[in-house]
Amino acid sequence: MVEINDSFSFNTSPATFIDEEACTGCGLCVKVCPAKTLSILKGKAEVTGPHSLRCGHCAAVCPEGAIFVRGMDPEMDKFDSISGDVDFVFGEGSHGPTPEAVAALMRHRRSCRVYDKRPVEKSLLEDLVKIGVTAPSGTNCQPWFFILLEDRDAVESLGEGVAKFYSLLNRVSSMRTARLVSKFFPGDPLGTYYRDFYETVEDGLRDYERSGRDRLFHEAPACILVGAEEKASTPREDALLATQNIILAAESLGLGTCLIGLAVEAVRNDPRLQRRLGLSRGEKIHSVIALGY
Repeated sequence: MVEINDSFSFNTSPATFIDEEACTGCGLCVKVCPAKTLSILKGKAEVTGPHSLRCGHCAAVCPEGAIFVRGMDPEMDKFDSISGDVDFVFGEGSHGPTPEAVAALMRHRRSCRVYDKRPVEKSLLEDLVKIGVTAPSGTNCQPWFFILLEDRDAVESLGEGVAKFYSLLNRVSSMRTARLVSKFFPGDPLGTYYRDFYETVEDGLRDYERSGRDRLFHEAPACILVGAEEKASTPREDALLATQNIILAAESLGLGTCLIGLAVEAVRNDPRLQRRLGLSRGEKIHSVIALGY
């Protein structure tokens, strides 16, 4: 199991550096800066604001390559599983993929529940994380972290922990007295679970005990857990945006994916699973992505 973190704090001091000799004073960087960090003084761009989002828009739009933003890791733009040019160009006349190509990719993706036994390369999983962190995040704080389950054994280990959680939950929810007490809580959580999920989960647990059939991860050989630090302004949204990037990129690379909501709820509510995954206080998992060919 490998954990990958990628985050920095908003409201930090500017980390923008300008090559005065290369700068032509065109002013494009000033126009695109959302934090008003830059100004044109004496015909050159200059850092004048006290804060920076470190979004890199200024460096991306500069036609002379005169701007460098510290904290933007160049290794995040290098991929083992993608051989073509991934450089981006901003400015007049530039564009990304065609709308048809984007729509086709989104429509092509399906939740996959049948996987080959072939393992997913670690380098490919790491490439998916690199693509995941190109997603937007509130105030660009990038609060996310990623846990990679690189092989079937690691996925099964998590599955066993999830099964134990639901075995206990099913025992409790099957008690009429416990469900009566639950009605006094907002949303009647135990009663709602019993009505909507108990039977399906119980059937899956029995199937797993009898035959070892994995109806949770569907025998997927790998998994990515996407989490975020709760101190961020929009942690759940940030993690789910990164998740969408990952599942679309996986589709383009020939991988199937499936979001496992039951695993998310188990990790959120079971301290044993949180310890097993090495989660710190204030860190929450917001999506669990099963992956495989």
